[in-house]
Amino acid sequence: MEAHQLILEPIFTEKAVSSRAKGCYLFKVHPRATKIDIKRAMAELFKVKVVDVNTVSCQGKKRMVRMKVGHTPAFKKAYVKLAEGQKIEELEV
Repeated sequence: MEAHQLILEPIFTEKAVSSRAKGCYLFKVHPRATKIDIKRAMAELFKVKVVDVNTVSCQGKKRMVRMKVGHTPAFKKAYVKLAEGQKIEELEV
Protein backbone atom coordinates (compact mmCIF):
# COMPACT_ATOMS: atom_id res chain seq x y z
CA MET A 1 0.00 0.00 0.00
CA GLU A 2 1.04 3.59 -0.55
CA ALA A 3 1.57 6.12 2.21
CA HIS A 4 -1.62 8.09 1.61
CA GLN A 5 -3.66 4.86 1.80
CA LEU A 6 -2.21 3.90 5.20
CA ILE A 7 -2.80 7.17 7.07
CA LEU A 8 -6.55 7.80 6.84
CA GLU A 9 -7.12 10.88 9.02
CA PRO A 10 -5.88 12.64 12.15
CA ILE A 11 -7.95 12.33 15.32
CA PHE A 12 -8.85 15.57 17.11
CA THR A 13 -10.05 14.65 20.58
CA GLU A 14 -9.24 16.43 23.81
CA LYS A 15 -6.77 13.73 24.79
CA ALA A 16 -5.10 13.77 21.36
CA VAL A 17 -4.69 17.54 21.29
CA SER A 18 -3.22 17.64 24.80
CA SER A 19 -0.67 14.94 23.93
CA ARG A 20 0.71 17.06 21.06
CA ALA A 21 2.66 19.14 23.57
CA LYS A 22 4.71 15.98 24.22
CA GLY A 23 5.22 15.36 20.47
CA CYS A 24 2.68 12.54 20.18
CA TYR A 25 0.09 12.61 17.38
CA LEU A 26 -2.96 10.39 16.96
CA PHE A 27 -4.12 9.06 13.57
CA LYS A 28 -6.75 6.70 12.25
CA VAL A 29 -4.91 4.19 10.05
CA HIS A 30 -5.74 1.29 7.75
CA PRO A 31 -6.62 -1.86 9.73
CA ARG A 32 -3.87 -3.90 8.07
CA ALA A 33 -1.13 -1.30 8.56
CA THR A 34 1.86 -2.38 10.64
CA LYS A 35 3.98 -0.16 12.87
CA ILE A 36 6.82 -0.17 10.34
CA ASP A 37 4.45 0.80 7.52
CA ILE A 38 3.02 3.65 9.58
CA LYS A 39 6.50 4.92 10.47
CA ARG A 40 7.57 4.98 6.81
CA ALA A 41 4.32 6.62 5.70
CA MET A 42 4.62 9.39 8.31
CA ALA A 43 8.21 10.11 7.29
CA GLU A 44 7.20 10.22 3.62
CA LEU A 45 4.03 12.31 3.97
CA PHE A 46 5.01 14.84 6.63
CA LYS A 47 8.85 14.83 6.36
CA VAL A 48 9.36 14.17 10.08
CA LYS A 49 11.47 11.72 12.07
CA VAL A 50 9.33 9.19 13.93
CA VAL A 51 10.72 7.77 17.18
CA ASP A 52 7.95 5.37 18.20
CA VAL A 53 4.59 4.05 16.96
CA ASN A 54 1.95 2.39 19.14
CA THR A 55 -1.22 0.95 17.62
CA VAL A 56 -4.63 0.13 19.07
CA SER A 57 -7.39 -1.85 17.34
CA CYS A 58 -10.77 -0.42 18.38
CA GLN A 59 -13.85 -2.57 18.08
CA GLY A 60 -17.12 -1.16 16.80
CA LYS A 61 -19.83 -0.33 19.30
CA LYS A 62 -23.37 -1.64 19.30
CA ARG A 63 -25.99 1.02 18.53
CA MET A 64 -29.76 0.88 18.71
CA VAL A 65 -31.55 2.80 15.95
CA ARG A 66 -35.36 2.60 15.82
CA MET A 67 -35.58 -0.87 17.30
CA LYS A 68 -32.81 -2.19 15.05
CA VAL A 69 -29.37 -3.14 16.29
CA GLY A 70 -26.46 -1.76 14.31
CA HIS A 71 -22.73 -1.46 14.76
CA THR A 72 -20.28 1.37 14.27
CA PRO A 73 -17.31 0.29 12.18
CA ALA A 74 -14.16 -1.05 13.82
CA PHE A 75 -10.96 0.91 13.18
CA LYS A 76 -7.29 1.07 14.08
CA LYS A 77 -5.53 4.08 15.54
CA ALA A 78 -1.85 4.87 15.87
CA TYR A 79 -0.03 6.96 18.46
CA VAL A 80 2.98 8.43 16.64
CA LYS A 81 5.78 9.94 18.73
CA LEU A 82 8.06 12.35 16.89
CA ALA A 83 11.69 13.23 17.55
CA GLU A 84 12.46 16.05 19.98
CA GLY A 85 11.73 19.47 18.50
CA GLN A 86 9.75 18.20 15.50
CA LYS A 87 6.08 18.80 14.82
CA ILE A 88 3.60 18.49 11.99
CA GLU A 89 2.79 22.04 10.86
CA GLU A 90 -0.34 21.01 8.89
CA LEU A 91 -2.05 19.74 12.06
CA GLU A 92 -1.15 22.56 14.44
CA VAL A 93 -4.16 24.69 15.38
